[in-house]
Amino acid sequence: MTGTGRLTPAKARRRRSVTLTTGCVLAGLVVLLALISFVWLPFDADDTSGGRLAGPGGGHLLGTDKLGRDLFTQVMTGSRIAVEAGLGSVTVAAVIGIALGVLAAFAQGWTDDTLSAFLDILIAFPTLLLAMLIVAARSATLGSAVLAIGLAQSAVVARLVRILVKRVLAQDYITAARISGTSWPRTVLAHVLPNIWPTLVVNLALQFGLAVLAEAGLSYLGLGAPPPNASWGRMLQEAQATFTTAPAGALAPGILLVVLVIGVNLVADGLRDTLDPATRRRRA
Repeated sequence: MTGTGRLTPAKARRRRSVTLTTGCVLAGLVVLLALISFVWLPFDADDTSGGRLAGPGGGHLLGTDKLGRDLFTQVMTGSRIAVEAGLGSVTVAAVIGIALGVLAAFAQGWTDDTLSAFLDILIAFPTLLLAMLIVAARSATLGSAVLAIGLAQSAVVARLVRILVKRVLAQDYITAARISGTSWPRTVLAHVLPNIWPTLVVNLALQFGLAVLAEAGLSYLGLGAPPPNASWGRMLQEAQATFTTAPAGALAPGILLVVLVIGVNLVADGLRDTLDPATRRRRA
């Protein structure tokens, strides 16, 4: 600390590095587990030969569940579903949100007011409840969950993009680009999007963590990926009745869910400190 109570530039850089590195390690462990699950699993997902609620041992690293399925296999499958849900939802939210946000930023008068009111209504509506309604109207699959969560999160992304784009459009270099004859599409691609990207990346990283939690919530309620897909939310729901006799069934997915979300949030925090010049100046 300096005499004014601020971090020195060197300490601020170290703090950013530690935060980002810790987040990458935590989230990377879960992502690595998910990648391995694509090529190798200890047992088949529907193999019930392990015996009901068996403890760790006999080839079962974490034991088995109440149906005799290997818990470590389910945890690995759940990590894959969590990563797929996070990436898929963020992709949907980014595509829709950026398009709506840019459109709202260029809108004027009643069009701007209408779009802003629509986004505010969607944001005020609970994400999980909106996702539940969309999934209930379709079928309970991972694709439906991803689409529902992505649509719910797109409103948050759109409002942020609208604010950021309006701020950029007020800059002098945008006026200079327009005077030089640059078209609006080219101006957006060459000047607007590159300038909002750092803040947008941080927000999308946060949305990833929220999407993972939302998918777990939907799966817990039976509205996520159907069996034999072992999502972490479904594992938590199935293990709550046998927690006292076989706690690994709830602890393993719960701990990994916390690790992934904390890791992603640390990555977002590190990216904000690294990519956002205003944040760097305040903390320097």
